[in-house]
Amino acid sequence: MSDDEARAKRRYFILGGVRFGSLAVLLMGLMIARAVIDAPYALGIALTVAGLLAFFFVPPLLAKSWKANDRDQPE
Repeated sequence: MSDDEARAKRRYFILGGVRFGSLAVLLMGLMIARAVIDAPYALGIALTVAGLLAFFFVPPLLAKSWKANDRDQPE
């Protein structure tokens, strides 16, 4: 496997992990907000919002950062 393939594979798994983690935070927040888990309601709302923001905004920001770094490095 070449360096480019290894880097692409690593980035793919990082993006998947970020999405999975943000969904876990989102579900935890929803469970708290719906009183399935005994914790303050405000914490549930905060986790839900954080999970949504992370799911939709962190992967594109990571990809944009990686693309900018790839352009800066000589081939």
